[in-house]
Amino acid sequence: MAQQFNPQNMNTQNIKKRTSVLVFLKGSTAPLVLYVENPQDLYSEITQLMKSASAVLVEKETTGPLKKVCFVSNQVAAVAMQEEQYV
Repeated sequence: MAQQFNPQNMNTQNIKKRTSVLVFLKGSTAPLVLYVENPQDLYSEITQLMKSASAVLVEKETTGPLKKVCFVSNQVAAVAMQEEQYV
């Protein structure tokens, strides 16, 4: 019977999932990767701001490497949610 590759004998029970919100800004090559308590709410909020004709300053505190972020809503080119696994 074939065995699956398991690097460093990692137990699959230790693998967790987290979801981040990616904010792509106009003129930037890399997205802002935001980790928040409720990523779905942040995603919905940003998409609603993108629909608005007026520019709004968005300032958020996050739980990831970026502790605080600020951008103008009319500079958002795209927004996405990304699920990733970690140990």
